[in-house]
Amino acid sequence: MLTVKDLVVDFKTRAGNARVLNHVSLELMNGEILGIVGESGCGKSMTALSVMGLVPSPPGNVTGGSISLEGEELTSASNKRMREIRGGIISMIFQEPMTSLNPVFKVGDQIAECVLLHEDVTKAEAWQRAVEMLTKVGIPEPAMRANAYPHELSGGMRQRVMIAMALSCHPRVLIADEPTTALDVTVQAQIFDLLKDLQKETGTAIIMITHDMGAIAELADRVAVMYAGHIIESGPTNEILTNPQHPYTRGLIACVPHLEEDPSELRPYLSEIKGVVPSLTDLGKGCAFADRCAYKTPECEKEQPLIEAVAEGHSVACYNVKYVVAV
Repeated sequence: MLTVKDLVVDFKTRAGNARVLNHVSLELMNGEILGIVGESGCGKSMTALSVMGLVPSPPGNVTGGSISLEGEELTSASNKRMREIRGGIISMIFQEPMTSLNPVFKVGDQIAECVLLHEDVTKAEAWQRAVEMLTKVGIPEPAMRANAYPHELSGGMRQRVMIAMALSCHPRVLIADEPTTALDVTVQAQIFDLLKDLQKETGTAIIMITHDMGAIAELADRVAVMYAGHIIESGPTNEILTNPQHPYTRGLIACVPHLEEDPSELRPYLSEIKGVVPSLTDLGKGCAFADRCAYKTPECEKEQPLIEAVAEGHSVACYNVKYVVAV
């Protein structure tokens, strides 16, 4: 359905050119949930903005690669065509609903506006659709809540409004950019259950962007791991979580805290990935993770490894996979 191939996005900064996406390739199949995981600043959100045609220009610019939606090239699409696609064919749930929702308009009007923009309906029909969507996402007293302003709703309700707005025109692709940021764990679980239920009901393909490996384990069919603008590992979720091949992926999984079965046992220190993410303006020619990697060899500093298949559907970009797996 959606294919991203060798996507390159550059940003002009005072420190020089920052390559925030470096030959990123992804595929999203019909009706699946694809997780994209990685540290803050690795390029997850910029991948989503590129698909939506929302890379801020200047200073950003898509300088290479292809984004294809059911055979239609989006990188060369006109602004008019992208406005038709956004919200109608591809929708996005942004990280922070309080800054994404307009504070001076009722939430029902904001959902109805999206429907009016993409479908040939009356204002009354659009309003009714807004109330129906609020019902579908589990907001109590939806007719009353449709007349509320964003500040009158809780964080969980605002996030549900964003989901209702994103799904109001029955898009074929939904991008969820860390949809549970700043929500408590019970509300997070409710949002995850809601996304799964809506995906099963509507068949919408979902790209789930997060740094939470627990969310990936619960939701995603496949996962792509990003680091410093690169896809460094991808494959079926269960395969990635149980048999990670890249040292960075292993580090991310090891960083997930867990409770000991016996509270009296000596608790181990929480694992960490030593070092920091390198500056995107000075990545050099080698593997971007080399300075933080325990398996670094001279070869790693010479050239960025290509992502290659190590099993059916499982690919990794690492020169030393055999050593990583042996540990």
